[in-house]
Amino acid sequence: MERLIALFPDNLPEALQIGEKAVGTFAVRRVSNVLISGLGGSGIGGKIMSQLVWDVCPVPITLVHDYRIPAFVGSETLFIASSYSGNTEETLSTLEQALKAGASVVCITSGGKLEEIARKNDLNLILIPAGQPPRTSFGYNAIQVLFAFHAYGLISDEFKNDLADAAAFLKRETESIRTRAREVAEAIHGTAPIIYAETYLEGVAVRLRQQLNENAKILTWHHVLPEMNHNELVGWAGAAKNHTVLLIRSPEDHPGTVRRMELSKEIISRHAERVIELHAQGDTRIARLYYLIHLADWISYYLAVRRDVDPIEIEVIDYFKDALAK
Repeated sequence: MERLIALFPDNLPEALQIGEKAVGTFAVRRVSNVLISGLGGSGIGGKIMSQLVWDVCPVPITLVHDYRIPAFVGSETLFIASSYSGNTEETLSTLEQALKAGASVVCITSGGKLEEIARKNDLNLILIPAGQPPRTSFGYNAIQVLFAFHAYGLISDEFKNDLADAAAFLKRETESIRTRAREVAEAIHGTAPIIYAETYLEGVAVRLRQQLNENAKILTWHHVLPEMNHNELVGWAGAAKNHTVLLIRSPEDHPGTVRRMELSKEIISRHAERVIELHAQGDTRIARLYYLIHLADWISYYLAVRRDVDPIEIEVIDYFKDALAK
């Protein structure tokens, strides 16, 4: 796992080459909405990228992490199916329905049944490298969502230069990121982490939660501001003292939310063991997102080491999938 996380900045330029080559063969048409289907490590890229472009994309973007698709899907829908293995049954189920509804389809995968269906039906296909845990493929799969958006005329190609710059930035900051991650992992060890972020960074909060689940083998949860100020904040009055809050911060946080974060931190500090702020760094929105993602991955890895657990192992998920197949 350490090697795979360390390779993350190097994955990004390769991902750009993969996407550039793939979309050159795409058949595209006008779309009026987007639906992205994916789960776990294959689905988080869609959530993060959709939040990245929420203020520039001219059509609504919806995510599905289920077996079913909403009724609006039709001939003017861009349907993006993301499954690293290509065998995620929920994603394959939604793809079948999207095809029946006449949607324009883009498949992002490393192979499996999804690749077979794409080739059989002459669907738009982006193949990414196989052979690693799905959650470590983020560097390859997430950016392909932006390539799909761009191919359909929904965003500009500015993201390409920004991602290349972000990759170089992460390589320069490698040691400082790992140092900060070690500090955070040590601080949260032995406590129950709770993750908070502004709404437009919820995807990053989910990514951190998922990585702590799978790599460090701990339970955690997340919420977003300002919504949590209207409900969860009250729950802190009855909280046990063994919680550490990870508060994700960015220069783009809304001024109103910044005020809420400061006041929430003051209130939560009365009940939690500690509050740790994770500040996004970088000159562009993409750089800041990828900084936080890389930091989150390292935090989960160092916490796994601190807890003496194997960050690669996911036996319970393997057992669950086998049981479902039977």
